[in-house]
Amino acid sequence: MPARLKYIAAMLIFGSVGLPVRWLPLPSGWIALLRGVIGCLFLLALRRPEPAAFKRNWIPLLISGTAIGLNWIFLFEAYRYTTVAVATLMYYLAPVLVLLLLPYVLKEKLTLKRWLTVGAALVGMAFVSGVVPYGKLSGSRGIAMGFLAACFYAAVMLANRFFKDINGMDRTVYQLAIAALAVLPYALLREGFSVAWFDWRSVLLLLLLGIVYTGFAYWLYFDGLGQLPGQSAAILSYIDPVAALLLSAAVLGERMSLWQLLGAALILGALLLNEIKIKVFRRHS
Repeated sequence: MPARLKYIAAMLIFGSVGLPVRWLPLPSGWIALLRGVIGCLFLLALRRPEPAAFKRNWIPLLISGTAIGLNWIFLFEAYRYTTVAVATLMYYLAPVLVLLLLPYVLKEKLTLKRWLTVGAALVGMAFVSGVVPYGKLSGSRGIAMGFLAACFYAAVMLANRFFKDINGMDRTVYQLAIAALAVLPYALLREGFSVAWFDWRSVLLLLLLGIVYTGFAYWLYFDGLGQLPGQSAAILSYIDPVAALLLSAAVLGERMSLWQLLGAALILGALLLNEIKIKVFRRHS
């Protein structure tokens, strides 16, 4: 399969992850825990990670792996309290948060284009959440969970800037293992455990989530990413939220208002603008 098709397939899989999560009757912590375990075991069957790479990068791996686990918990909770579309759009504010934190974490200046990106995305968030034009949050708990998921995903994105001499597949194996370990105390102490959760339907959905939506999707993602130009990969990554919007409407029957659709266009358009090099911005970037 060509690299571009692998990457597109990965984005389509990531974009539909809300479906099995919505259908699973397990608490969010256990879904996140078992997703990490199954996905990690699948990738281990494909490749044994290099131990020396862990020693070189144990601090960013620990931070990013823990953030991935927490990110999953809050995202899966968001799916329960608001639509998949709204949860996904809140989640996709992570790149905006990264842009705001870059001057403090990596000492990078915010350019004119990045300020426009941040501004448009925040206005889009106001439309999607219902603050504009209704003056109140619609599905406030789900929106808050989606935003917290974005905060932890932003932490993952920033931690990834500090990796040295480790390939994407090895990094993912270690991150999934750490994510599962980080979520384990929360799942046990906060959510408890019941054998009754695990009927044949739940087991099949968990295997689907862990093998296809995690292990296989990450394999496609990293295999395709390594062969694509950076800007092509960045632009194609927006297939993920668009797929989530379309599937939430087609499969789950979730509908967005005209204002929310406008907000979605602002968020995704702003983030896409940040990835495209445009002549008018070159002297500012």
